[in-house]
Amino acid sequence: MGLGGYFKAEKPEASGRGSPPQPGRGNQAQVVEKDSNRTSTNDMELQPPTPRYNSRPQSISGRSTHSNGSSMFLDDIKHEVMVNYLYQQQCSHLWVSDGSGEVEGVLLRKARGQYMACPPQLGTSPFAQACSALNVQCAMTVNSRVIKTFLQWSPDAVDVPLMNGLRVQILPTVEDLPRARKHQFAAFIAAEGLLIVWDDDALHLVQRAKAIESELMELVWKAGAEEEEGDEKKGPNVGEYEIDEESGQIKPEKRPVHLLNTYLVSVTLVLVVVSLGAAWRQLAIEVSVDGDYLRLALVALFPLQIFFTLFFAQVIVGCLAQIFGPIRQLTINSKFYSARPPPRLQSSFLPHVTVQCPVYKEGLGGVIVPTVKSIKQAMSTYELQGGSANMFMNDDGLQLISEEERRARIEFYADNSIGWVARPKHGENGFTRKGKFKKASNMNFGLMISLKVEEKLQAINRPNEWTQHDEAQAYEQALKEVLEDDGRAWADGNIRVGDYILIIDSDTQVPADCFLDAVSEMEQSPDVGIMQFSSGVMQVVHTYFENGITFFTNLIYSAIRYTVSNGDVAPFVGHNAILRWSAIQQVGYYDEDGYEKFWSESHVSEDFDMSLRLQCKGYIIRLAAWAGEGFKEGVSLTVYDELARWEKYAYGCNELLFHPIRTWLWRGPFTPLFRTFLFSNIRFTSKITVISYIGTYYAIGAAWIMTSVNYFLMGWYNGYLDKYYVDSWQVWFSIIIVFNGLGNVALAIMRYRLGEKSLLMAFFENLKWTFLLAIFLGGLSLHVSQALLAHMFEIDMTWGSTSKEAEFSNFFIEVPKVLKKVSYYIPPSLADDRRLLHIPVVLIHGHAFQFPTLRIQSEPTLTFCD
Repeated sequence: MGLGGYFKAEKPEASGRGSPPQPGRGNQAQVVEKDSNRTSTNDMELQPPTPRYNSRPQSISGRSTHSNGSSMFLDDIKHEVMVNYLYQQQCSHLWVSDGSGEVEGVLLRKARGQYMACPPQLGTSPFAQACSALNVQCAMTVNSRVIKTFLQWSPDAVDVPLMNGLRVQILPTVEDLPRARKHQFAAFIAAEGLLIVWDDDALHLVQRAKAIESELMELVWKAGAEEEEGDEKKGPNVGEYEIDEESGQIKPEKRPVHLLNTYLVSVTLVLVVVSLGAAWRQLAIEVSVDGDYLRLALVALFPLQIFFTLFFAQVIVGCLAQIFGPIRQLTINSKFYSARPPPRLQSSFLPHVTVQCPVYKEGLGGVIVPTVKSIKQAMSTYELQGGSANMFMNDDGLQLISEEERRARIEFYADNSIGWVARPKHGENGFTRKGKFKKASNMNFGLMISLKVEEKLQAINRPNEWTQHDEAQAYEQALKEVLEDDGRAWADGNIRVGDYILIIDSDTQVPADCFLDAVSEMEQSPDVGIMQFSSGVMQVVHTYFENGITFFTNLIYSAIRYTVSNGDVAPFVGHNAILRWSAIQQVGYYDEDGYEKFWSESHVSEDFDMSLRLQCKGYIIRLAAWAGEGFKEGVSLTVYDELARWEKYAYGCNELLFHPIRTWLWRGPFTPLFRTFLFSNIRFTSKITVISYIGTYYAIGAAWIMTSVNYFLMGWYNGYLDKYYVDSWQVWFSIIIVFNGLGNVALAIMRYRLGEKSLLMAFFENLKWTFLLAIFLGGLSLHVSQALLAHMFEIDMTWGSTSKEAEFSNFFIEVPKVLKKVSYYIPPSLADDRRLLHIPVVLIHGHAFQFPTLRIQSEPTLTFCD
């Protein structure tokens, strides 16, 4: 969109209140502190534009990047060796033709605004000033006859096409370099006939320049060669697309609605009805025998039974369909599922993509840097394809971390042209970070600042001679005014939101070439509000538990792909998804804070809430599987994080369905959102699927309660219970058969049929993790129940962000932590060590020899026996 990579303003006057440290300030005096016996003419210091963060100044003492003179001396040597090596490589490739050294050469950044130049006189050139404003790590000029010839052939071109379909920008003069698309990492300068290449890694600079020159030469040499060679050696790559006669654009693909999911849901409902019919039959037989109609009161439990057993029945039907049913739907595109990427847009103006990433206190080097590196590679590809993109960090931890960590983050954001917004900490000057899980309010705050900037920019009258430089200055002034008016936020960089938002987590990897396919599909499918990408797992520590959760996560995504390809609505998991910004704005709302919000701050599962609201507005959610496992997400590294994740999901589901019990008299039990969902135009089968998913949390949460009740019932009334009653042993046995037996077999066969794995390897992998998942999922009931009851009875629960990096631990650290967390779960009645050995069997079966039973004799008295 030509906004420029990074915009700055002047630092406000210092006062008593705090503002963040400013990158590069402590480094600007380093050049004069060097040893006088070793003064290099290669050194230069350029003053970068001053960053602007907020209207709350703070006096923070400047510090040197290097701890002492020795490290500074070694750093100078390192940079001088590298800049001379790069210049040597530049000369060896004959990329230098000007002997003055004032136009061509190499620049290498030592610190922000401080560069080392070779030849030394290059440090005062307009090229050096432009590179400092663009804030690149290293840059090199390439002067060759190929480049000059091509620019002379195409004097009116705005970019240079390469053989791989990418395009490199052409700028009129070197003074326009600060407003270049930075993530293209290259620009042709028409006036000087030069190619300027930059990179984040000095070791890759020469390789990047060679690649561009080679592709340009290949393009020139092969121009028209295809027509002469004919089709004998190489056939053309033909794609058949239907073109709209009026617009000239590719017509959207006709996507069928698969009905297999409808059939499977229908069979599921039949199975549930049959199981209920069997229970009714038992009641009818008992009533006919003893004439006691009181037991018909058990009919009131039928809705609860349906709610609990719906997912169980759906798993049975789904597993049988995976074994015996069709799988072709997993390889073709449909209304809610994309197995193949769409035809790419051919327009010269591609939509702008904003990558929004909420972060908290994650480590910079271990978590944020790898994510940004992956995103920048994708942004670079998209910009070379003709698009534009920016990265927007909603940093909720910037005002909470130490000064050193804060400075490092801000410098990193500045060096990588990342726009960011940081809000005050909770309780500071009355500011409230709303929500149990702060992600939604964090993103809302960042979008609020961005929208205020847009409002000020829309009020500007732009004449015909309005330039890109004018737009950059207008943005700079607008952001400055917004921060001064707000008085709470810290912000810098490009925080404008484009046509589409790619929302990611701080521990995410994305494919290098995914933006163009994503926006092409969104442009060709205007009814899609969110496109969720099927993801793989980005492992960090490869521990036993992380490996197990990785398998479980892949299992979940396999099930999601299968279900959605059958015709079900895709889920939105809150990350690795591209959102239509115009659709998100249609479901915005206002609350007591007085500004427009988009993500629900009153729900823990803000992603599920957003999905429901968009579908109620008529948009659909689509699952894209064409990227394979190119999108990667982090998983829980510890059992505590995984338990917290399940608790958060359970709490969020209860928020979506029910009001707290205290308010049922005047608000009713069900929330307005759930009532809207029930009566919306969403497909009935999709409603059944969503309700069955939600019911799993209530079934898991009720398991320990029903098992405990079963213990007493089977102990006291074994043999006298109603035939309608199904004891815990039968339930447990059914779960083992279906989930551990049928589920593992079905998953292995489906992966074999799809060609993902061999049958034996797939089955072995499933069995390998059965024991871990059985133990973990078997212990979830108390935690899920705690979360459900906490919302029902308005008990406060909060969750922080999950751990993204491995932490040191051992047996002696973990045992006290475990005992502290679960001590209140152990019933006092289990203190007798003789019964501790029988706990699993007691709770599941409740056999008589493990419990003092009530023996019913012929007399009307009850006798206790042990």
